[in-house]
Amino acid sequence: MNARKRVVVGMSGGVDSSVASLLLKQQGYDVVGLFMKNWEDDDTDDYCSSRQDLIDAVSVADKIGIDIESINFSAEYKERVFSGFLSEYKAGRTPNPDVMCNAEIKFKAFLDHALAMGADSIATGHYAQVRESDGLFQLLRADDGTKDQSYFLYRLNQQQLSKTLFPLGKLTKVEVRDIARREGLATHDKKDSTGICFVGERPFRDFLNRYIPANPGDICTPDGARVGRHNGLMFYTLGQRQGLGIGGQRNGDGDAWYVAEKDLVQNRLVVVQGHDHALLFSDRLTAVNLSWISGATPHCGWVYGAKTRYRQKDAPCVISAVTRQSCAVDFAEPQWAVTPGQSVVVYESNVCLGGGIIESASLSASGADAIRQRQEACP
Repeated sequence: MNARKRVVVGMSGGVDSSVASLLLKQQGYDVVGLFMKNWEDDDTDDYCSSRQDLIDAVSVADKIGIDIESINFSAEYKERVFSGFLSEYKAGRTPNPDVMCNAEIKFKAFLDHALAMGADSIATGHYAQVRESDGLFQLLRADDGTKDQSYFLYRLNQQQLSKTLFPLGKLTKVEVRDIARREGLATHDKKDSTGICFVGERPFRDFLNRYIPANPGDICTPDGARVGRHNGLMFYTLGQRQGLGIGGQRNGDGDAWYVAEKDLVQNRLVVVQGHDHALLFSDRLTAVNLSWISGATPHCGWVYGAKTRYRQKDAPCVISAVTRQSCAVDFAEPQWAVTPGQSVVVYESNVCLGGGIIESASLSASGADAIRQRQEACP
């Protein structure tokens, strides 16, 4: 039956998408590879690996016996992802472009193109799973919790999930590399890509300075004492410890400095000493630009699990004050360095429900009390 189904696989030239393509081919699908080029500016071998990635993807496609095409989505990427990335940094927030790239490019522009090619489904090398239940498609965590990427996929909708396969959802990374090695795929020992895709290996500050002028200012303590100078608020994120240039100024206990606030009005970077400083914690946040996978909002007063950053453990929370575009999230325990611009992603057991972009965060008198009050207020 699979032989009558065409699957277009996003092949990046890495080991994950290579093995995803191989597994689908072995399962009898009519597999076609598609290599996406999403960035052109300053696209040289010094910083960008796209040329080598394409060579590797073609090599794998030839090895497993499938056709492969290349398509340029750089215009769509600049309009739908990169422009928002710059806007967020200009506003003093720290965006996550991988989330928007998945929603707007890999599962929208790519999906539309694949369907035009006659595809029944698309597939990627993401570590996640899709399940249909009572007519609804659910996004599930991968079995390998250390590689699960559902956090970056929370903005997918029913139409996108209904057309998506994740062949690696039940495998570990070690198993994936073993399969690639056993089958003689050239990518079996290729290093995983890290960081922001369009930045590559170039220095991040140099890259951002090309698009946003730096505006240096003071680094201060919460009581206003000046302890240094920053190079521009856009270069820093909450909880950051490295690169502050004030490492030699320590208190009697020798605690390191951490970024606790970006004061855009006075162009000040507020820092505190010690990883566990109270100003680094929040138990309440407001999220905007919401996206719920089922189309329905979570239940008011129910206790869910949520992450405010990738690889974080689920933290018990309740969701309330839900409108079309915003909601409040209260945590049972204060969360460290909750960062505006990043995503809060909500789970019910193994199912990713969706989430939104963090707009603001604060520390209430007691997160546990706040949860109880929110539950009591719900009908």
